[in-house]
Amino acid sequence: MAEHLGDPLVWLAALLAGGLLGGAFFGGLWWTVQRAAVSAAPARWFLGSLVVRTTVVLAGFYAVGAGQAARLGLCLLGFVLARAIVLRVTRPRSAGMGTPCA
Repeated sequence: MAEHLGDPLVWLAALLAGGLLGGAFFGGLWWTVQRAAVSAAPARWFLGSLVVRTTVVLAGFYAVGAGQAARLGLCLLGFVLARAIVLRVTRPRSAGMGTPCA
């Protein structure tokens, strides 16, 4: 039986799955940069991380999308939103960004 594309729970699940995939991908990239910066062989960190992160994300998109363009699009949206969140969370704090003046 064909899946009902208007089901909000399916759409929410696809969006959340994309967010988790994005968090894993971009969080993993941030973690890799931290490790590679102090490593004697940073290229190994970057190459290994790229292969693992890309494999996980492609498998996740394949599983979530399941041939449905709408689900794949929502998964991609969650992925991009996760990128913005990871960028905000991992942004270094500058000296001028303390508590606001009253």
